[in-house]
Order: sequence, then structure tokens, then C-alpha cells
Amino acid sequence: MALPIEDYALISDCHTAALVGRDGSIDWLCLPRYDSPSTFGALLGDEKHGRWLIAPADPKAHSRREYIGNTFILVTVWTTETGVVEVTDFMPHGDRRADLVRRVRGVSGSVDMTVDLRIRFAYATAIPWVRQMKEGEGDDARVSLLAVAGPDALVFRGAELTPKGHSHRRDFTVTEGEIVDTVMTWYPSHRPMPVVADVDHVLADTNEWWENWGSNSTHDGPYTSAVIRSLLVLRALTHEDTGGIVAAATTSLPESFGGQRNWDYRYVWLRDASLTLSVLLDHGFKAEAQAWRAWLLRAIAGDPNDVQIMYGLEGERYLPEREIGSLPGYQGASPVRVGNGAVSQYQADVIGEVMVGLHKARVHGVGQSLDAWALQRALLTFTEQNLNRKDSGIWEIRGDDQFFTHSRAMIWAALDRGVKSVEDYGLRGPVGTWRTLRDQVCAEIDEHGFNKKLNSYTQVFDGEAVDASLLQLAQVGFCAYDDPRMLGTVAALEANLMRDGLLMRYRTETGVDGLPAGEHPFLACSFWLVEQYANTGRLEDATKLMERLLALRNDVGLLSEEYDVTGKRQAGNTPQALSHLALVRAADALTRPVGARASS
Repeated sequence: MALPIEDYALISDCHTAALVGRDGSIDWLCLPRYDSPSTFGALLGDEKHGRWLIAPADPKAHSRREYIGNTFILVTVWTTETGVVEVTDFMPHGDRRADLVRRVRGVSGSVDMTVDLRIRFAYATAIPWVRQMKEGEGDDARVSLLAVAGPDALVFRGAELTPKGHSHRRDFTVTEGEIVDTVMTWYPSHRPMPVVADVDHVLADTNEWWENWGSNSTHDGPYTSAVIRSLLVLRALTHEDTGGIVAAATTSLPESFGGQRNWDYRYVWLRDASLTLSVLLDHGFKAEAQAWRAWLLRAIAGDPNDVQIMYGLEGERYLPEREIGSLPGYQGASPVRVGNGAVSQYQADVIGEVMVGLHKARVHGVGQSLDAWALQRALLTFTEQNLNRKDSGIWEIRGDDQFFTHSRAMIWAALDRGVKSVEDYGLRGPVGTWRTLRDQVCAEIDEHGFNKKLNSYTQVFDGEAVDASLLQLAQVGFCAYDDPRMLGTVAALEANLMRDGLLMRYRTETGVDGLPAGEHPFLACSFWLVEQYANTGRLEDATKLMERLLALRNDVGLLSEEYDVTGKRQAGNTPQALSHLALVRAADALTRPVGARASS
């Protein structure tokens, strides 16, 4: 059975990512991209669905682990009664290949090790044809393992493995100073087998690349280490070639254990990617902003009426949601889903987030682009044409469309950034129309999205329920953080959506989302509350909540989507870009004077 979500660490080559458990098992890996079918799928089942275990044979062995500096090179140190051994796991960056390296090094004494390899391509539907083969001649000769099924091929070079049923195993002993390397390489089965990687070389290059990238962060404050790790997570979730930013590395990790709220997050949501862009820009990462803007121009080229809320890594549009019966689900939570039905939804807020992100790129001096402005104008035309249309909202409800107050505020933000682009940067556009529509939307929100009796903005127009997404109204400048209406909204959120000190998105039992009730506090929302507290002088409350949230990270600094306060465990897909970018925003707010935080 899969481990608790917080027991997994991420390794990544910025093309895909693997999850490595505390027990030494790689239980999730999709090759060659984040959204490819799984090769190791034990995360959504058990070892029969694919894994790669390297660990001491001693069941009493205990481990501690950490990343090397500001990298995604994971080092796990195992201590046994007979000795100490170190396992280094990483995915080489920059070699343009799909490699995964596992290095075992004896630290002291001697340790008996076990390897268990189970390759299951295509979401555990394809057990490959496997054969041993000899590579090289004379003293350089070695035995490698080749696994092939359909379009996929893997070659394992290093420790010789022995077949046992549908797995391959090896037991060996490592002594002090001894190093045993295994390199796994994926390649299309119709192509020639790649040459073996030089482990020392790719390890040094990968370490240097991550360290250099992390050193560019401009954050300076008491939460610097958490901020840098979160920025590294955002970079790890950004595809090296396309610039697309996936929402998480996994699919179908449950928001409610044993329930049906299991979604595929391995795609590029315009919302999440735009928010990530804003955070990266705030910390000096302009190259990533340029790459994402180029991705955006490619992805939504054409008729603005065809814009989607999410795309594949290369801008693919066809992402139908389907259930995968070959994987039973994380600890039995089913169904496992691939693709996402939200791709066909209309979510009015998305254009606002994109406009905010592109405007911020212009403010930060990312090279001017007439194509980008042409895209923004097209998006504003789409906004005008759909101005009075209900939508599915930021939380992608599967119930009836509504006039969500947050969505309307993001429409306001889209029009506002259009106006500012003309007024502040001399760009051409129908600014009078945009200004009129912006003011019209503002008046509608004041009339229908604010409940005077409750003294709070509401989840939907003319409603009484609240929603944590309302905290973003201040973030985008719709109102000030200390506006009495926002302060009243915060009080309503505290009264209605707090669970053990953490903030829920909304009350699922109202049925607004069309799904069975039940989920856990949403981590990004609690970080938004930290930001709100910090910008209104509630620094003690902000710091207390921030410390609480940071304590929920796992041992290597990763956060999933939600947190189960009863079971005291992480929930939902992991690592979650939205959680980590919200962490960075919260830390920024706490390190700046009250009121100095500019809107997104």
C-alpha cells in the first residue's frame, strides 16, 4: 500500500518527476513527461502497479533524508545494526534525456541491500518484455536490463538483476567506501538505445544547475529557506522545453480519503500558471516569464472564443477526462482519473489572472511583445462578449454555473489591466469602453456580491455563503486590504470556514459544487489569509498562522493541496504549485512593511 502523501519526496529533471518514498521505493514516475502514462504507479495502488525499491534488507533500519542544498538531488541516509549506507536519487538536468540515477554508497560498516524492480508501463496495463544483454567488451563489459512494451523502452545499467515472477530483484552487500550506481534511461522503443550516462559528470552538472537557479532568488527574510524551496518546486513543475507549468506532479491523490474528489493535475491551468508567473517575476526570474508568455501565445492562438482554462504541456487542447480501471487508487480512493473534465468549463476568472500576469511581466520589464498585447486585446474582446455569462468558478464546480463574486472581480481585474496598459504604457486599445465596463462590473459586485447584513462579500451574487477565494479581491487591487468590506469578509471567513486554525475553501455540504460533501482545509487559502493579516497589521496572527502552515510541510519542505487536520496528514495532489506559490506570497507579505505590498 502507498505511503502517506507527506512521506514522498520529489526529484525532477524539469520534464517529468518521480516520487521517492521514505521506504526507498519510487512509487510514481511518468515518462517522458509529467502527463505521460505511469511507469511506476504504486502510488495509486501497490507494488504490483510498478515501483523501484532500493533499501536495506533490515526491516528495523531507519532513515533520514534531505536535498543537497538548493537542488532536487535527494540523499537518504539509512542506519542499521551493521552499518550506515547512503542512497542518492536524482534525475539529471540538461542532458536532454529521461534518466534516473540511484547511487548507493557505503558510509560505515556493511549493509545488506535489497532491490525490487517492477516495470508497469501505461498505467500498469503493460508488463514489458524484459531481457538481459551484454554491453561492452573485456573489462568494460557489463550486463544491462532492457524492458520494452509498445512505444516505451527502459534500459537499466548497474547492479545486475535477477527475474522473479514479474519483478526483478537483487540482494547485495555494500561496505564502507563502496559505490554501486544504477542508471535507468527511458527512450522510444523504435530508436537506438542511448549510451550510458557518466554518473559523476551528470551529478555535478545537475547540482550546479539547481544551485545556480536557486541563487537568483531575491527574497531576504526569516522564511528564506522555505521560499527558495517553494520557488524550486515551481521551477521543477515548469517544463524545460515548452515553458508550460503543471499544477502538480500527480493525478488522483484524494482531497477526501476514500472519496471521489480525485483529479488529474498534470496539466497547465492558465490560472495557476499565471499566479506562478507573478511569483517568479517578484523574485527576479524573467527568463521563466518569457518562456511562459511564449507558451501562452502558442497555446491560445486563434479565435479567442476557443480559449480554454487548461492545456497540455505543449498546448494540447484535447484532454478528455476518463477513468483508469487498471489502478485501484491511492489507498483505495477511486476512481483514478486521467485528463480533466474542467477543460470544457467556462471559468470567468481565468482571463483576469492571465491579464494580471502579463501586465506584471510588462511592469517588471520583460521584453515588450506586440504579439502579447494583441493576445491581451483578444482576451478582453472575449471578456466583453461573455460579460454577462455565469461560470463554474475558481474551484471548478460541477454543479450549476453561478455568478461567482470572485469571478466577477477577476473580470474587473482583466479590464483594469487593459486600462492600465493603455494609460501607463501607451498601448493602443478602446480604453474608454474598457473603463466603462470595469466600472460597471465594480458596481455590480458592490450591489450583488456584498451582503450588507453579513457585512461580507459572498461566494455568489445575492448569496449568504462565503468563499476563501474572496481574499484575492484585495490581492488584485479590487479593494484595499484594510477596506471595511474586506475586513468584514475576513471576519465571516474566520467564523464560517476555519477548521482547527486552517481555512476551508467553502462549505461543500451546501451542494454548490455538485459533488458529495467532504474535504479538508485548502493550504493556499490559509496562506492567502496570512497575506491578508500581514497587510492589515495583524502581524501576530499572520506569524502564528504562517508558522503553523510551515510545520505542515514534509521533511523535505513539500506541500500537497490540502491538510487533514483530524488525521494530521497531507491530502490531494503533490507537490501542489498553488500551495507553494501562496507560501511565497505570504512570506513576502510578512517581510514588507504593512501596506507596502503591491497588488498582483
